[in-house]
Amino acid sequence: MLLNSPTATKFGGAFPKQIQRALPVGIAVVVLFFILSSAGFRGVSLENSLEENSHISKGFPRKIWQTWKADALNLEERDLGRARTWTTKNPSYRYELLTDDTDMYYVETHFGPEGFNRPDIVHMYRSITARIIKADLLRYLIMYAEGGVYTDIDVEAIRPLERFIPERYNVEDVDMIVGVEIDQPEFRQHPILGQKCQSFCQWTFVCKPRLPVMMKLVEHIMKWLNELSRKQNKSIGELELDFDEVITGTGPSAFTDAIIAEMTRKEGKVVGWDQFHGMSESKLVGGVLVLTVEAFAAGQGHSDSGNHDSRSALVKHRFHASGWPTTHPRYLHPVYGEVEHCNWNADCVKAWDEGTKNFESLPQEEKDKLIAEKKIKDEEDEKKRIKEEELSYAANAVLGLIGAGQVPLTPDSVSSPADAPAPEQGPPAAFPPSDPPAAFPPPQEQPAFPAPDASHQEAKLRKI
Repeated sequence: MLLNSPTATKFGGAFPKQIQRALPVGIAVVVLFFILSSAGFRGVSLENSLEENSHISKGFPRKIWQTWKADALNLEERDLGRARTWTTKNPSYRYELLTDDTDMYYVETHFGPEGFNRPDIVHMYRSITARIIKADLLRYLIMYAEGGVYTDIDVEAIRPLERFIPERYNVEDVDMIVGVEIDQPEFRQHPILGQKCQSFCQWTFVCKPRLPVMMKLVEHIMKWLNELSRKQNKSIGELELDFDEVITGTGPSAFTDAIIAEMTRKEGKVVGWDQFHGMSESKLVGGVLVLTVEAFAAGQGHSDSGNHDSRSALVKHRFHASGWPTTHPRYLHPVYGEVEHCNWNADCVKAWDEGTKNFESLPQEEKDKLIAEKKIKDEEDEKKRIKEEELSYAANAVLGLIGAGQVPLTPDSVSSPADAPAPEQGPPAAFPPSDPPAAFPPPQEQPAFPAPDASHQEAKLRKI
């Protein structure tokens, strides 16, 4: 019987009966082991392959973020054209626009119980009513949660994102990319300009996700708002903020302070603005790649910012979305106006300082007289501005009709094509098409501020 069994025939009866019975099971176990091992090795290999090819592991998430009042399908032509510069120059990147209708859902999703579980952040964001504070906070939350590229709606891409990191750097060593915006450290001691005279630009920056610096910045902002709420004895939604409080609380100054503090922590030594003053080439400090002022803030008219024709200029900020100072005003002297109108010109700032100082020493009657004269001049300037604007619109309308063939081109219709401005597709920008100043638009007329008079009582001040 044994010799006629299949097992005996195959193995010649050389194995004991117990082994013969267990042999098929053993073979099955061995085969199963090899199958599972092979599948496991293939799984590890696939996982490693995905990890090696992951853009996040090698660099930055390929995503461009913007925020605005309207969604992408309802953008004005002006905004749509500028948004398209980012997608056309970076076709392999995803694009997302968060709006006033979708921002709260985004924050709740990523920082609620199903996300980072930070109810304090969700509550704070929901409580804020100041649009500029929300806009600042939202960009930091986005960059912490998902990373990628953040850029304001009024910023054009001049060059593709591949140009943002010079070839001499290893992308794996770079956690964040920022550019210098204001580099005027000589004003550090100025009572108004000092707190905003040296800063990185936050209308465009690039981050890897989950950077501690972004969360520290968010937490600092929440602490600041809570302290301000107690100080003003008002709720978060009722807070009154001036221009400088926005700049230092959530804007470029707060952004810069957080980054430099993180650089100091990672470098193990104090990092100061002197390392970034007058940079002629980019620097990598504590994982943060700092680009020169021309990269993100060319054409400002200060900080040696150059112009947008430079090879190092990467974006162009149009400033039409920068109207928030109307609700968070700068300090406005009744005669000399805003010192920011000097656009960091040292002589102009000095004259403003001297003029405002002398003003305080004048008799009240003289002060009232100068204020009244300034008011009259402002009204005249406003009438002149409105008239020029109406003429400009009229000229544009005529040119538009001529272009459509509805009005013949005659000397009566327009004196000279060179004298008339080109027609616009959308509403006029807040700044002229030429390179605008980043932080402070210059006045139409350069103010003439007097030198201080020794007598003070007989000082004659010239108005702006």
